Amino acid sequence: MEGGMTTDPQVFHDGLIVVDGCTVCNHFQCSYADPQVYNVTRKYFQQWVDGGVTMAHVTVATWEDARETLNNITRWNRVFRDHGDLVLLATSAADIRRAKAEGKTAVVMGFQNASPFETDLGLVEVFHKLGVRFAQTTYNIQNHLGGSCYDPVDGGLTRFGTFVLGEMNRLGMVMDVSHVGERTALDCIEQSSAPVVATHANPLLFFEHKRNKSDDLLRALAGCGGMIGLATYPALCPKDTALKDWCTMVARTVDIMGIDHVGIGTDYADGWTTEDAMTINMWRWSHEADYGAHTKDNPGWDSMPDWWPSPAAFSNLTAGLLDHGFAEDEVAAIMGGNWMRIVGTCFGSEGRT
Repeated sequence: MEGGMTTDPQVFHDGLIVVDGCTVCNHFQCSYADPQVYNVTRKYFQQWVDGGVTMAHVTVATWEDARETLNNITRWNRVFRDHGDLVLLATSAADIRRAKAEGKTAVVMGFQNASPFETDLGLVEVFHKLGVRFAQTTYNIQNHLGGSCYDPVDGGLTRFGTFVLGEMNRLGMVMDVSHVGERTALDCIEQSSAPVVATHANPLLFFEHKRNKSDDLLRALAGCGGMIGLATYPALCPKDTALKDWCTMVARTVDIMGIDHVGIGTDYADGWTTEDAMTINMWRWSHEADYGAHTKDNPGWDSMPDWWPSPAAFSNLTAGLLDHGFAEDEVAAIMGGNWMRIVGTCFGSEGRT
């Protein structure tokens, strides 16, 4: 890692392909009866464009079943119609490059749970055809596919999980293990014929949290050609983490995984109430406000750090990494180049149907 900044950081940032490997994007929409109504405002999309975000992987399901998820996808289709001057649906590397050329943000849809697949393997292909390109094995509890990082016992990838993983590999849908138990995640990596990723997590060495990843899992992700998207979300970081501390975490993760396997996945959401945060963490399966990234004492959604208050501040990460001593080509890889490799490898350059 040798610093070699030759241009103004903002000018350098403006020329990059910048990827947010996971943003919740005010996904909490399933309480709306009308699927044409959505609560993602134009301000959000303008922040992406202002921050130079070329691609954002957005969450369209966490606990929803197939029908509820179809409502959320319907809402996103409405977004693409209403705000097509700022965002476009992306299912391929070509779509993302087009967004860069047009000054827009390419939106890639993904699931933070396998619940939309229910127990029907055929639904994997259905949602792939609708544009979904990422799916997480489990969210905050064990499901039909495997164990969550919050489960006291992780039984590993199930038989159905193996079938779903195989179908995702066939179609070009990426398996995400961000909230997944370590044994299940390692099973996914061992059995997958394509790279496996953690779209939004941090290393355990940086902060002790059930969602953060051990060195062994980080090395396994790198070994299968996968990667991690490092989060700015405060619940996954030590209290009062400064930008220089976050960049030191990036450097240590690169030491473990290699420069080709580290990117960004902010886990950002905007304007959520405590009720919103509790619902996305617990859904209908618990009455206790002590699941997910939050606790009974702190059930609300944490405010983002002052050095990254919104996607409009993505250039701060570029500047911070350059200041830390990363070379320009390394910063380009972390800010988006590595995610583009995953997209090209798994989606295909022109997408797959």
